[in-house]
Amino acid sequence: MENQGLVISNLGKALAIEIKNPATHNDKIILCKTRRKLGVAVVGDQVLYNPDGEDEGVVTQILERKNLLSRPAKSGRTRPVAANIDQLAVLITVSPSCDFLLLDQFLVVCENSHFEPLLIFNKTDLLSGEESEQLQQSLTPYRKMGYQFNFISAKTGQGVTELNKELIDKRSLLVGQSGVGKSSLTNALLPEKELRVNAVSASSGLGRHTTTAATLFHLPEGGDLIDSPGVNIFGLAGIDERALAMSFRDFQPHLPNCKFNDCRHQRDKGCAILEAVEHSKIAPERYKRFLKLIEKLPR
Repeated sequence: MENQGLVISNLGKALAIEIKNPATHNDKIILCKTRRKLGVAVVGDQVLYNPDGEDEGVVTQILERKNLLSRPAKSGRTRPVAANIDQLAVLITVSPSCDFLLLDQFLVVCENSHFEPLLIFNKTDLLSGEESEQLQQSLTPYRKMGYQFNFISAKTGQGVTELNKELIDKRSLLVGQSGVGKSSLTNALLPEKELRVNAVSASSGLGRHTTTAATLFHLPEGGDLIDSPGVNIFGLAGIDERALAMSFRDFQPHLPNCKFNDCRHQRDKGCAILEAVEHSKIAPERYKRFLKLIEKLPR
């Protein structure tokens, strides 16, 4: 008899799957293998499985996904990371400085994959008044595009309560480079985080190896948070120059006005993007970062 469960962690050789018990409201975590022909199941997937003993099973079907997020892999391939996501929670540190190129890269991923970005700036407690004002000025072009921001200090707890409201009843994938304060933030948002990790470890028998796998946690007030380890988890997998330009929200109104359909928006004659930059309709800094991201595209 097939049962349904939620993949909460992909442990490499097996999946940690959460089984709901509506009668007792007690969730159970079992370890499942996957039939090779099914492909790769990822965190956030709903799957069907056949029990194989008390705490193990075999996945027989990956149910239809709302969406899928991938990252670059070897030999120009991509590797799926998480499925059925509502928003990307992008964590960026503002101290010692804010990496706007990384911010733009994450925004490109969101726009290209049609994910809502939840933009979180951490370590704001370390900024002086002047530095804080400079940051706000730098964010003006983004606000004009409709992006909103959350300013927090995971260390002091400032802004975390307000941020939590943005996570309720949504499935969010938390991403960010090493050193931005992800552990501090997840500890603040997830008081039972260690219990969850320990439960996955116990079910898999892999111990601390589970800390290197993306894991789905249920938030106390509703919603799910997927904590993804690793640095630069996404890159620009599956994005070419045309998609990159389309993923710059401030480029979108001007793209139809380019003289040629194959315009690369660099030194092209009749380029509406270059004209918009010249007339300050697109911030020059954003355009410069667009050129830098072109260099990072997979070849």
